[in-house]
Amino acid sequence: MVIRNMRKEDTNEIFDMMQVFYRSPAVFTNGSEEIFRKDIENCVNECPYLEGYVFENEGEIQGYAMLAKSFSTEFGKPCIWIEDLYIKEAYRGLGIGSRFFAYIEKKYPDTIIRLEVEEENERAVKVYRKCGYEVLPYMEMKKLV
Repeated sequence: MVIRNMRKEDTNEIFDMMQVFYRSPAVFTNGSEEIFRKDIENCVNECPYLEGYVFENEGEIQGYAMLAKSFSTEFGKPCIWIEDLYIKEAYRGLGIGSRFFAYIEKKYPDTIIRLEVEEENERAVKVYRKCGYEVLPYMEMKKLV
């Protein structure tokens, strides 16, 4: 399995995976076709705030991830948000998520890595805890403008 940057030719398959991911109980919102296409476009066009990755084995895309970059004044260092992490059902439990975390930690040393997860997504929570992630003791809020 290789982890590589998302490419334009991956667009349709990534889009299909995003539709599955955003309809699942793993995500709080449903997103939209317009948002999915814009996210993929930003990943493949070198947006400075968003990176897209594909997990691939012998030409078969097994999943994808999207990272957003920011800075955490709370921790005094760059922050990487794992926005999307999706692995196709047939490839879950093979260690792809753990390998992706190790890849990102090596690529971005001395960085805080954050993610959101629905509590009901017990399988994902277990993987995240195994990889050293901890629950933060506060609520996150948002406002769309």
